[in-house]
Amino acid sequence: MGWSGIVVVGVAVGLAGWWLHPLRRRSGARLWMAILAGVLGAALARMAGNVTTLFHDGDTLEWPVCTAVALAAVAAVGMLSRRR
Repeated sequence: MGWSGIVVVGVAVGLAGWWLHPLRRRSGARLWMAILAGVLGAALARMAGNVTTLFHDGDTLEWPVCTAVALAAVAAVGMLSRRR
């Protein structure tokens, strides 16, 4: 998976995570914040996996790890931008 795949995964996870987040209506999280968090989370996961040689065999672990980290980043943005 190249960097274009990372961006596609981040945008897809950002959109889905923002739309399915239970606190979407009550939080101040905007759509662009969720997409940015998804892309940054996936990119950071890919860079960390390459530095630690976790992804040395190709795409076996890269897709699920990048997706999970992107989803966690979108969930964190949704929770941290909650209005009171």
